[in-house]
Amino acid sequence: MRRFEFQTLDVFTTRRFGGNQLAVFPDARGIGDAEMQALASEFNYSETTFVLPPADPANTARVRIFNRTAEMPFAGHPNVGTGFALAGRAVGNLLRFEQLAGLVEVELARDAAGAVTGATIAAPQPLSVGPEFTAAEAAACAGLQPADVVLGHHAPTIAADGGNPRLLVEVTPAALARATPELAGFRQAVAAYPVLAGKLSLYLYVRDGGQVRARMFSPLAGTPEDPATGSAATPLAGFLLRLDGGEAAAFEIAQGVEMGRPSLLLASARRTADGIRAKVGGGCVPVLRGEARLD
Repeated sequence: MRRFEFQTLDVFTTRRFGGNQLAVFPDARGIGDAEMQALASEFNYSETTFVLPPADPANTARVRIFNRTAEMPFAGHPNVGTGFALAGRAVGNLLRFEQLAGLVEVELARDAAGAVTGATIAAPQPLSVGPEFTAAEAAACAGLQPADVVLGHHAPTIAADGGNPRLLVEVTPAALARATPELAGFRQAVAAYPVLAGKLSLYLYVRDGGQVRARMFSPLAGTPEDPATGSAATPLAGFLLRLDGGEAAAFEIAQGVEMGRPSLLLASARRTADGIRAKVGGGCVPVLRGEARLD
């Protein structure tokens, strides 16, 4: 019988049972690919991470991220939470994680006494913008009407900065409150846009300056709704900077309210020589520790 320790955390929150749940296996040596997927499905969280030795000893670790159905090239709250869990391996306050989407830098946050309270991560790629959807196509994914989609600033647009395409959709406050994921709409959308390779997450938002309220639906990946989505917050921050102009911008994004798991994501973006790059950070709270047993 092989035994592997794990811990769980709530990420993008300062209180237990808020934010987004994460399971971390801090030493995943000896766990096979199929077993990683099975463990992620068993936890039934948005994502589970598995920590392995880095290919380059200059980096902290190789971190593999699995959602309920597949491995992911990059994700936000898994990196923030894994950084918190591996704080003892940091050089100063910095950790570097090797991932499918590239190298992810994690900077720890500490309180006045020096205790680690959370982390901020940098998306591994600059902002990339993909196809635009019609209001009707986007609304069909969320049980809404085309009139619920706000088109004054942009059409519903695919954006990414780490391999996960997110459909960014500005909606009215009333529409945000009553939205619900519609699997048929998602299936129609990925069939209409082969460039998405069958992957689509819907990120609905309402903006008031630097304050944003958001919800994220990803039923094709087994997550009907996500309470906090760092890898959607970063492309949103970059995309809004792209729309607004300027050199840098910062946003406070509230998510998970409708799920009873309120989350706060602190996102920022800046223009660089190779494009718009974004970061996202927030708090972490430890919840459970345990052991998984595999035959």
